[in-house]
Amino acid sequence: MPEALARLSRETDISFGTDGALPIIRTPQIRGRMTVDEALARILSRSDYVARRVGTTAWRIERRPPRAAKLRTASSLPPPVSEVAPIVVTGVKREQLLADLPMAASVVDFDRAHRFDPGIGTHWISEQTEGLALTNQGPGRNRMFLRGVADSPFDGDSQSTVAVVFDDSRLTYSAPDPDIRLVDIARVELLKGPQGSLYGTGTLGGIYHIVTRRPELDETSVTASSSGEAVGNGGLGYSGSMVANLPVIHDRAGVRLVGYYSSEPGWIDTGTRKDSNETRLSGLRGRLRIEPGDGWLVDLTAFGQWINSRDSQYVYRDGAYSRPTQRPEPHDNDISFLSARVAKHVGDVDIVLSTGMTWHQVKDKFDATQGAVSFGLLDPSWLSDDRLYHTWDSEARFSGSIKSIDWLIGLSHLYASQSRDKTLFSATSAASLLVDVQDRTTSDTGLFGNIGLRLSNKLKIEIGGRLFHSVVKQSDETPGQIARDERQRDGFTPSTSISWEPQAGRLFYIRYGSAIRQGVLSTDSQGRPQALKGDELKTVEGGWREHLLSGGQLDVGIYYSTWKSLQSDMLRPDGLISTETAGNARILGFEASLNQPISPRWKLEAGASFTQADLVRNNLGFALDDRRLPVVPEFTLRSALAYTFTLGPATTTIRAKLRYLGPMHLSFDPTLDRPMGNLLESRLEANAVWRSYSFSIGIDNFLNRASDSFAFGNPLRFSSGPQFTPQRPLQISFGLTANF
Repeated sequence: MPEALARLSRETDISFGTDGALPIIRTPQIRGRMTVDEALARILSRSDYVARRVGTTAWRIERRPPRAAKLRTASSLPPPVSEVAPIVVTGVKREQLLADLPMAASVVDFDRAHRFDPGIGTHWISEQTEGLALTNQGPGRNRMFLRGVADSPFDGDSQSTVAVVFDDSRLTYSAPDPDIRLVDIARVELLKGPQGSLYGTGTLGGIYHIVTRRPELDETSVTASSSGEAVGNGGLGYSGSMVANLPVIHDRAGVRLVGYYSSEPGWIDTGTRKDSNETRLSGLRGRLRIEPGDGWLVDLTAFGQWINSRDSQYVYRDGAYSRPTQRPEPHDNDISFLSARVAKHVGDVDIVLSTGMTWHQVKDKFDATQGAVSFGLLDPSWLSDDRLYHTWDSEARFSGSIKSIDWLIGLSHLYASQSRDKTLFSATSAASLLVDVQDRTTSDTGLFGNIGLRLSNKLKIEIGGRLFHSVVKQSDETPGQIARDERQRDGFTPSTSISWEPQAGRLFYIRYGSAIRQGVLSTDSQGRPQALKGDELKTVEGGWREHLLSGGQLDVGIYYSTWKSLQSDMLRPDGLISTETAGNARILGFEASLNQPISPRWKLEAGASFTQADLVRNNLGFALDDRRLPVVPEFTLRSALAYTFTLGPATTTIRAKLRYLGPMHLSFDPTLDRPMGNLLESRLEANAVWRSYSFSIGIDNFLNRASDSFAFGNPLRFSSGPQFTPQRPLQISFGLTANF
């Protein structure tokens, strides 16, 4: 019954409130067109529950009252129940309730205050969850890590350890995080730990899954949002978004259109250039849904986002917001995406066919007036780093249930290409020097499956795995040298879990997962080509997930990972980046999160994570002063407290939150290593909703801290002195959203 209600919630965007966990009861199949009330009546027909409408899109699931119930006094009435929809996770390639999921996962959805804000991106998700770490070079430049699986802070050519998945298709392969702004997004799912059994090579750390909102086929609506912001020691900014839902054929076809724009103020002064790191961002997305009938669903999606930053955001003094005159270091990050999805429900079987294609261009320029003389170009001025990525991800999968067995089987193929040109330009002549050219193509074909067997009403085991065939072709050209390599790899990445549900709403689980990353062609410290062995990561984890009273939830997890042949992008003395096998690593971690309404007005959120990630075998050829894996904080702590009340005719919520990131460091190389972290993030926000309007105001970094969040910015100038990236100063923002 909970799974049937969850599916109905997802397909109709309605919510349910309950007075506790619902029992596991087999429900009759629901087919054909009917109202939500009729569907609920059929789902609950075999239970002791009824559905009562408590809002436009909200129902309360209650036990059937006895025929002759005594009237209760006011003092004996139960407390108000929060309207909480069952949380469904689709990143596991089928619909599954989070309450039943035997793996570590976080799901972040969006309330009205954040759903239309173009400023909401990956960093905001990291503030709401445990285990997600980011570098901080600026929008579109960062690397993403999950659960301590961090190979390097430097933006080389290694495949990312976290896969960004957009609905059903992988968006990135080895590119930096595109920082997709989460305007009108249904939710973001983090699947933590290796996901090789479902997603294939490279998913060592996990999955960052963006789930878009589907078009409503029977409702026309338009939502517009605008906001402004001011940064201390910086400039002014503004942003806006618009979402339109338009039925094309009533109950048969509809389109959902999303557009947004943001001018984000800078706060770093470079010589006489004030607020030089200003960023401008825009995005467009369209999704067409067609329901031709007989259980068929067709979705077509087009998406594009364009980021342009005028300059970088690092400085040369800790806590400073200015730096001496140097050449601008602009950044350009443009991504385009097309996808198609066809789904059909046949009996007890769900069939999904999907394909998605991504074009991603990343361009950086670095000041080269220092650190580039070794290349031999007269009077070097700036270094251009141009990258082009192309990803094509296709899949066919089938899933269903047979009595006490849940099953999934699928076939996938991924093609990814990347090219990178680094060119050095002179300030006094038209001369230029091509210092590094790399081209790589990867194809990965896999047959995957998962079987879940319910041994009893309380005990379930799952076994999954993926057979794969991977091919990598690569060429690397530096001055005076060309190297080429081609390699193939076949293998199997298994997973297994056992879960125990002693009572409804309480789950304990143990899981084993694995993933590999294909080896690449690189150069050693002397510039000679070398072929590297691929990574292998295995994780054992245990968890406890508890549904608490009033809609609260507790998640606790512990994990242990072994990482063999860790490939790490290393910064060379000439400022170029090469990939080396660092050795073997071991990661031990603990996570806990709590989301709990304290009363009808107060709500508490808290979380903590502790990570011990060390290199236990060193293959780098030099002694290490610090064996910790880079970028990952040793611990993080977060808390948030929200208070909801009525202010005149408006429902108002005030929320305060803090997050502390513990110590971390930059690199394995002791000549490059820098301490980072020990920073406190803070935010205070208020949101008022009245009829179809909402008004919000927020204060970021209200404690006005300027701690170093990332100790790197320019690879050529890095050897000449330390670099720091201070926290963004205190920022005040306000926004207005209207529904039509």
